[in-house]
Amino acid sequence: MKRTILTLGMGTIMGLVAACGSGNDSRYTVPQAVQTSNLVSSGLTAGVQSLSRLAQPENRDRYEEVTDNTVKLVSAEPVSTFSIDADTASYANVRRFLQEGVLPPADAVRVEEMINYFDYNYPSPAGADQPFAADLALFTSPWDAGSQLLRIGIKGYAIEPAERPRANLVFLVDTSGSMQSPDRLPLLKRSFAMLVEELRPEDRIAIVAYAHSAGVVLEPTLGSEKRAILHALDDLHAGGSTAGGEGINLAYRLAEEHFEEGAVNRVILATDGDFNVGISDPRQLEDFIIGKRESGVYLSVLGFGRGNLNDLVMQKLAQAGNGHASYIDNLMEARKVLVDEMGSTLFPIADDVKIQIEFNPEVVAEYRLIGYETRLLAREDFNNDQVDAGEIGSGHAVTALYEITPIDSPSRLIDDLRYVKPAASATADEVAWLRMRYKQPGEDESRLIEQPVMADMATDFETAPEEARFATAVAAFGQILRQSPHIEDLDLDDVQAMAATARGDDPFGYRSEFLQLLRLAESVRALDLLGG
Repeated sequence: MKRTILTLGMGTIMGLVAACGSGNDSRYTVPQAVQTSNLVSSGLTAGVQSLSRLAQPENRDRYEEVTDNTVKLVSAEPVSTFSIDADTASYANVRRFLQEGVLPPADAVRVEEMINYFDYNYPSPAGADQPFAADLALFTSPWDAGSQLLRIGIKGYAIEPAERPRANLVFLVDTSGSMQSPDRLPLLKRSFAMLVEELRPEDRIAIVAYAHSAGVVLEPTLGSEKRAILHALDDLHAGGSTAGGEGINLAYRLAEEHFEEGAVNRVILATDGDFNVGISDPRQLEDFIIGKRESGVYLSVLGFGRGNLNDLVMQKLAQAGNGHASYIDNLMEARKVLVDEMGSTLFPIADDVKIQIEFNPEVVAEYRLIGYETRLLAREDFNNDQVDAGEIGSGHAVTALYEITPIDSPSRLIDDLRYVKPAASATADEVAWLRMRYKQPGEDESRLIEQPVMADMATDFETAPEEARFATAVAAFGQILRQSPHIEDLDLDDVQAMAATARGDDPFGYRSEFLQLLRLAESVRALDLLGG
């Protein structure tokens, strides 16, 4: 394993501290049956250790406990099924931690959300009848020469501005006392103001606020009345406890009363997630929103604030409400989510998108899905249209990575069973068979897309598509932050070199910012080790 020795002078250390403010038929016949780098820190004074600790603010954020996906034996479990995840909250939250000089807790790092923070130049579908197709790449893993990575990329159909349906939006704004700080309600109001400026005259906005009680701040108002909408936003003030359950109930009622066929009817909840009055139990809130899902009203969640962020609740509510979860830590992120990516944020082009892949046991011995731990589905869920899954918005890209180990690779971790051998197959030229299910928005019956993953598409990492290499770099970073045991032979310098050669077209600088985060992570980790 590579080890990085970092030498810091006292001036450098002081500067760093100061800067830290089983149901489907099988295609193939199968018989039944980060480690982090070490830092030499001897001789450092207790004073430096104290300064490092002072750079780390108290953290009371709440996250769902996640255990990394394990390696699966193809002869025993050839089929992998999961729901797509187009959320991006984890990446922005990880960035916030690093910019504050703190390593994020492992459960704050959802690798798939970090990968999907970035747009990828996958081929766009020709029309809305089949709103996406899969772009595949197969290449050698940069952290294990005996394994390969299978990249599945999906690009949603982009609705032309002139074809965009009307937007019927209800802003549900948390105005409780916990929202007083500048990175909460003040940032929230400025963020929503950006979205208001993008409205067309025929769109409608309503505003519901909740604190010790919930109420309608603005009845549904046409987008042509921007001054009235902005004035209502500006009048919002923080104070009181959090009647989140009451607010959600009122927002849905308002959206349902003014529901419009053919329009996008959506509640956008903006909060630090601190629900403590009304329906405060996350399971009860989730059940309530699941019950409202049939109304055709979507729910998206925007998280604000630090130190008391209830990411667990926000993730559950967004998933239950057929929407996305984003974290807004600054105005640039607000612009990215609500202006630059407004189409993918507000306008769905495919609902309940599920991916299922069956690996050929004659070619692949083992596989591991990287990320998506909270989105795993049972095999039989794939064909069950009653099972909820993720949504894709207009023009949005979604990426998934599998690490796979060929049958003859020395990197295999699991021995073959003595009495069970893979059956002979006439499809040795196929690595796997990919199936995708989705529903058109408003429809109840899913549609199926299928395609093979061919062995002859395999290449070395260095000659893999640029977009695949960049996504791999982001996946590697996320796994290092989670201290994944599957990626011990890669360090942050390796990831930086990988990302730098795959940066490609970067009009808004998001990929350049990722490179800076890698450098920052090295410094923050050094401070963390100095502090003991």
